[in-house]
Amino acid sequence: MTDSSGLAGTGDTSGPGGAVKLDKKPPTSRGPRWAWLRVTGSVGPFGIGVAVLWLSIIVLLPLAALTVSAFEDGWAGFWDAVTAPTALDSLRITVGVSVIVAVINVVMGTLIAWVLVRDEFPGKSIVNALIDLPFALPTIVASIVLLSLYGPNSPIDIHLNASQPGLIVALAFVTLPFVVRSVQPVLIEVDREVEQASLSLGASNWITFRRIVLPTLAPAIISGGGLAFARAIGEYGSVVLIGGNIPRETQMTSQYIQQQIEVDRPINAAAVSVVLLVISFVSLLVLRILAERTSRKEEAAR
Repeated sequence: MTDSSGLAGTGDTSGPGGAVKLDKKPPTSRGPRWAWLRVTGSVGPFGIGVAVLWLSIIVLLPLAALTVSAFEDGWAGFWDAVTAPTALDSLRITVGVSVIVAVINVVMGTLIAWVLVRDEFPGKSIVNALIDLPFALPTIVASIVLLSLYGPNSPIDIHLNASQPGLIVALAFVTLPFVVRSVQPVLIEVDREVEQASLSLGASNWITFRRIVLPTLAPAIISGGGLAFARAIGEYGSVVLIGGNIPRETQMTSQYIQQQIEVDRPINAAAVSVVLLVISFVSLLVLRILAERTSRKEEAAR
């Protein structure tokens, strides 16, 4: 019905004192509590469903199976497996070496990315292509080459086999591209006019890099370093020969896991694998949060 004021409604629209009451419209959404269920974008629910299904088959189900296998003997069996002295030593060596490798590649990878973007020199395209070689080269081949170069019969008289420095060299080789390829595209997009303005105002090259360029590159550097660390802690092929696989000295966790499988202790191998997985996931999550915070600060400063 329509009253004299021209307002439409249903039922009694008059309130106390002749005031007009308007009917409330039904809510168009379930409220903020359900906002996370809304699907937006171009692929729609079907595309998201396919992506989640594929992710579940390839990643989530194998990880779930690994976790179930790790706890077949209960929590006590899991704890005994991961706290065995040899297991703890392999984890300590793996994490320690991987941290060193990540730091080295953060520095050298950023430097190489800078040279490839900012400098011109003969053979630049060849160097740029060589950066991706560790992605394509089987890691066992890298181990053979490094053993030939730094092993007992080293042609340059540098012997790194069966030592932690040998592990560092091998892991640095296979993880270098992660930092370079993370930093390089960001460096290409950096506004060089801001750098030139800083230099024209009397700032040194170091101050300009530290205050202008580095904050912009920081998220990419952190992400690249995190990827290098995660790859290093799970690496096997490149360290299998040059590392020597000496328990409590150069044995990486991946080698310890293989050893447990060879002696028919698959539950122990699964338990240590879960620990390695948790370390990798937590490190990547923390570094991603740091990268996002750094990126937000950089955007706010602009």
